[in-house]
Amino acid sequence: MKHLPLSEKIAIVTGAGSPSGLGRSMTIALVKAGARVCMVDVNDDWLHRSADDIRKEWGRNSVITHLADLSDPRNAKSVVTNTINELGGLHILINNAGLLLRTNETSEYNRTSFWDITPQTWSDTMAVNANAPFFMAHASAPHMIQQKWGRIIGVTTSIDSMYRQGLCPYGPSKASHEAFIALMSRELEGTGVTANVLIPGGTTDTNLIPLNIVSERTTLIKPQVMNAPAVWLASEESGSSNGQRIIAYNWDETLPIGQRLEKSSAPAAWPQLGQQSINPWS
Repeated sequence: MKHLPLSEKIAIVTGAGSPSGLGRSMTIALVKAGARVCMVDVNDDWLHRSADDIRKEWGRNSVITHLADLSDPRNAKSVVTNTINELGGLHILINNAGLLLRTNETSEYNRTSFWDITPQTWSDTMAVNANAPFFMAHASAPHMIQQKWGRIIGVTTSIDSMYRQGLCPYGPSKASHEAFIALMSRELEGTGVTANVLIPGGTTDTNLIPLNIVSERTTLIKPQVMNAPAVWLASEESGSSNGQRIIAYNWDETLPIGQRLEKSSAPAAWPQLGQQSINPWS
């Protein structure tokens, strides 16, 4: 029988509904690796269509769904509680849900200067991209720490996208998420729970990228690039990887794991800048 690296593991993947999203792709990869997954999204139609597709292929018990706006901490807590009650545990959290600034509810997108952004747009984006990952990790970590095993994976963005002109508030919100992951990794050290970053490595062909941004979508990175590194980060094998940022595009399955990590990973956030403040309590 083929070894399944995530056998008996239970995961939550946020932003899992979109037919062309990273979350759906990673959910399929986790299920194929043996995990059962709670798929979370705010789009009811997308969520149930994606879940039905997965169940047809891998069985009706492979996934459950939870419709939730995770910018509300009560909803995040409910997702975690229901996952534990319905699936019998929780081992893996992938904070993938994200929001990119758009000018309206269609696919149109405009690179807007920060002074033209409304306070509500800033708040809405931060609520999804920065607050929700905190709420989900905050709700999940106690259970993981108690069982002395857990994997928290945060999907942020490329460093240059964090400060690229026209990408406010998306870029700053993802920078906040990544800084939080770096902090988490330090505070979780020694608990058996790890926190790492996983990014595609460039513009990816998902619904987050509106049609008017690129003329030829076939040149974009495909969501499936996330699958193999996501499974590895969620597995027992990744226990020594904590506080790392993995670029999925550079993940080379033909290499031994040491060389693979050397090619694709670096510390999360910006430790290369070094300690720059004088802290009398450190």
